[in-house]
Amino acid sequence: MEWSDVRIFLAVVRGRSFGEAARTLSVSHPTVGRRIKALEGAAEQALFRRTRDGLVLTDAGDAVLTLAEAMENAALAMERRLAGNHERLEGILRISSAEWFAGHVLAPVLAELTRRHPAVVPEVIASYRLLDLSRRDADVAFRIVPFTEPDIVQRRLMRIPYGLYGSADTARAMQNDPAAVGLILMNTAQSHFPDVAWLVDRFPQSRRVFTSTSRAVQAQMCQRGMGIAVLPRPLGDAVSGLQRIDMPDQPPGREIWVGYHQDLRHMDRLRALLEIADTMLADSSLSMSTGN
Repeated sequence: MEWSDVRIFLAVVRGRSFGEAARTLSVSHPTVGRRIKALEGAAEQALFRRTRDGLVLTDAGDAVLTLAEAMENAALAMERRLAGNHERLEGILRISSAEWFAGHVLAPVLAELTRRHPAVVPEVIASYRLLDLSRRDADVAFRIVPFTEPDIVQRRLMRIPYGLYGSADTARAMQNDPAAVGLILMNTAQSHFPDVAWLVDRFPQSRRVFTSTSRAVQAQMCQRGMGIAVLPRPLGDAVSGLQRIDMPDQPPGREIWVGYHQDLRHMDRLRALLEIADTMLADSSLSMSTGN
């Protein structure tokens, strides 16, 4: 069994269709069909069966899955090890972070990285999703939660202060009647975040008017007078038309963690990024939190 065929087999398993596998791997639909047919011919039995919910594994396919995943893990480990041993500071460096962090905190670091090493191409994957570093979905990730995956090298980079924001009109309305001001919050999946609990606790009579997983979208709705929002201060302070609203106590800030797979610890372009980030960002929140 060739690795190229295994990749197609696993993509069909995860996508539950030939079409989705083709899109994931950037190959044609007929190519996927031919390779699966060849695998089934070699196995002399069907590996998939069609259902209303898409393709699912037969018993024979299920038996192949464990071996295919083992082959994938070995291939990914080899890829990470080869990438980690790359000595020249050139090539793509895949970076995962929230959109607001990439745009308002990490951007100067990336600009400095490319200034020092023009052959390095930062590729930012701006998303709230926690990508799988073991599968090289990203080379390095910046998160507000520690990493729990095995074989990840991680450390606390900095602390980001948060603030309460609103437009000038919203801030005046809040002084007159706090209950009349709407709340802009994270969506249900992130409702456990401490800043969400802080905002709901401080304004128990106010109604929820907008939710989003994107802090940048929250900031835009806040700017348009929809309500008040707790935002990371690097974002909130940068948005024209927003003002930070003083409160007896400030919203809780968040720790920023940086992590990468241990097989990449010798990747020079990754180490260059981390050195610059340490110099420019580590404990920089101390100056921002003055006066809170």
